[in-house]
Amino acid sequence: MIDWEAIIDKYSGEDDGELRHILIVHSRSVAQKALQIVSLHPELNLDRDFIEEAAMLHDIGIIKTDAPGIHCHGTEPYIRHGILGAEMLRSEGLPRHARVCERHTGAGLSKREIEAQDLPLPHRDFLPETLEEQVICYADKFFSKTHLDREKTVEKAERSIAKFGDESLERFKHWEEIFG
Repeated sequence: MIDWEAIIDKYSGEDDGELRHILIVHSRSVAQKALQIVSLHPELNLDRDFIEEAAMLHDIGIIKTDAPGIHCHGTEPYIRHGILGAEMLRSEGLPRHARVCERHTGAGLSKREIEAQDLPLPHRDFLPETLEEQVICYADKFFSKTHLDREKTVEKAERSIAKFGDESLERFKHWEEIFG
C-alpha cells in the first residue's frame, strides 16, 4: 500500500488544516462506499487495495484550485482539479492513480461534453475505463465537500450529475445498475 496520507501532506502544506480535513473526510467517505461495492460484488474481482488508495487521492488536485467555500485558495478553476491531481500523482510515479483523478469529474467527461460546455479542459475524453475507475467515480457522486456528514440519495446524485449532460447521467445510471 502507498502512503496516501504522506502524499496529501506533501501537497497540502501545514497551513491548510481545514482544507486537509475536508479532503480527507470526503475521500474517506468515498473510499468506504467504494470498498462496500467491492465487498458486495466479489464477482467483479476488483482491486481492493488500489481502490482504497485511489479513492483517498482522487481529489488531491483541489489543493491547487480557487474554491474558497471549501478552503481551496489556489489559482485554477475547480473543474480542473482532476487533471491537476493527475499531474501531481504522475509526478509521484502513480500513473494508475492519476487516471482516477482525471476521469472522476462528473461521471467522467467526454470530449463532446467538454466542448459543448466550453470547459477549461483539454479537448479529449476523460472517461473512467476500468471497473476500479468507474467504482470510485460512482462512489464519489454520493458525497460533497460542503456537507461532509451526509450521503446523497441516488436521486440527488443524479440531479448533480445531470448538469454535466445526458451522456454523464446515462453513464451514472448504468453504474447504478452494476454497483447499486
